[in-house]
Amino acid sequence: MAFLLTYGDGVSNVDLDKLINCHKKNGKIMTLTSVQPEGRFGALELEGDLIRKFAEKPKGDGSWINGGFFVCEPKVFDYITGGDSTILERSPMESLANNRELVAYKHDSFWKPMDTLRDKVQLETLWSQGRAPWKVW
Repeated sequence: MAFLLTYGDGVSNVDLDKLINCHKKNGKIMTLTSVQPEGRFGALELEGDLIRKFAEKPKGDGSWINGGFFVCEPKVFDYITGGDSTILERSPMESLANNRELVAYKHDSFWKPMDTLRDKVQLETLWSQGRAPWKVW
């Protein structure tokens, strides 16, 4: 039976029913939630030294990243061969991808890590103002 997994250091309003349905539809060993994080800095489009375009904190660079919310089949444990010292994002996920057993559920709504004090302050501010997009209950 499939199970859900998360790192616990990020918050999101990911729709778990849609994530699970994506996993079931694809029939793979692991489905990860992919997200496009907000940019932290102003982005420049340059032509030589001339700034052709400026965008303040655009949403990422168009790349999708691992958002840290997963649905896994028990067969995922066959890929974890180093016990507790195994780094999930290394050999297990790399091997799953190489074996075409890893799929992405694209989540384009709220997602934010809580890796830094700045992240913590921003998330606590949203919560205290009653504007927490991840509060879906």
